[in-house]
Amino acid sequence: MDWKLPFSPGVWRLITVAALLALALTWVVDLLAVFNPSQPGSPIRWLPVFVTGPLAVLALPDTRWSPSLTARSLGVAAMSAALTCVSLVVPRTMNDWGILEILALLFLIVRVLAETESDRTTAWTVAALVAAVLAVPLRSRSVAGLVAGQYVMTVALALAVLIGCSLRALETRRRRAVQDVRYAERLALARDLHDLIAHHMTGIIVQANAARTVHATAPEKVEPALEAIARSGTETLESMRRLVRVLREDNHQALRPGDLLSDLADLVADFSRRQLDAPAARFEASAVARTSRFSPEVETSVFRVVQEALTNVHRHAPGERVTVRLDADPDWLHVSVANSREHRRTGGPAGGHSGLGLIGLRERVEALDGTFSAGAVHSGQWEVRASVPRFPADSPLGPLRRTPAA
Repeated sequence: MDWKLPFSPGVWRLITVAALLALALTWVVDLLAVFNPSQPGSPIRWLPVFVTGPLAVLALPDTRWSPSLTARSLGVAAMSAALTCVSLVVPRTMNDWGILEILALLFLIVRVLAETESDRTTAWTVAALVAAVLAVPLRSRSVAGLVAGQYVMTVALALAVLIGCSLRALETRRRRAVQDVRYAERLALARDLHDLIAHHMTGIIVQANAARTVHATAPEKVEPALEAIARSGTETLESMRRLVRVLREDNHQALRPGDLLSDLADLVADFSRRQLDAPAARFEASAVARTSRFSPEVETSVFRVVQEALTNVHRHAPGERVTVRLDADPDWLHVSVANSREHRRTGGPAGGHSGLGLIGLRERVEALDGTFSAGAVHSGQWEVRASVPRFPADSPLGPLRRTPAA
């Protein structure tokens, strides 16, 4: 299990020092007990202090050469149980319990519960450790010692199991959150892959149809169209490979967006080149938008809105003049894509019908607490418009956002 609690290095150092100090002080108590001259001697009295206790402590850390945590835990449990069995047939005193051994067993229970991935392996490993701890009071060979020892061991086991289960639940929540983030990112990448391929493939189909149309009347325009088709196909293949490679990776980093203004300018310029005889598209950005910076998810979402809107113009209104506007205010980033005449259908669209483009854009924009609209506006134009907040909802400035102006 990739076990890593969300603690800072300083907290980890504090926890390590505290654990080492507790083990050291516990070993000192064992030493004082075993060398107490007022207590009668025993042939196995030194074993918990110098053998089983230190070996149990050595089983706690992970090293390059150490066996798995499960194997180490089972070995320590078997060693402790064997010593208990020997103590039942050899005369001894209560000092032979071995407090260091017990504390190490409790630490192992916490580690197994927190770190072992398989529930079945965790269950029987913890059961073996618990049985070893509960058997330790038998070394006293007295009813009073057994009753008092069982009470103390039960309380200590309850605390160890509680801590271990809490750490296991915390790790489970962390892993589930990581999986949710990865799933959401892959879902966003899948939508990006759809938008990108739909954009490029629609352009390729439109250019191919245009080249076939002008082949007879203007053959000199066929060569530029074929070059544009080849260039678009290459860009599509490279982009698709990058996204698919990211989707296949388990621990990939998030895609870093480029500069929004330059990306939009390149997108509009590429759209103009593909329009052939149509008027060139125009990109406008206000001074505030040019001097402002936005979060990566905002930049990516705005880019996808423009890309999908231009793709729809390719499909449904080829030859129309298109204007892309980018504006910003202290709270919101606004983008709009408008063509010169009302959106219309000219038979079947070049890229076919999918229904996922605008739905995906609305979903993406609304996931950022933004607004999205697409439809006919005044002056007979068709406009796609999105407004995305510049600050996330959980930031200190988020509650100060106002409703975007119409």
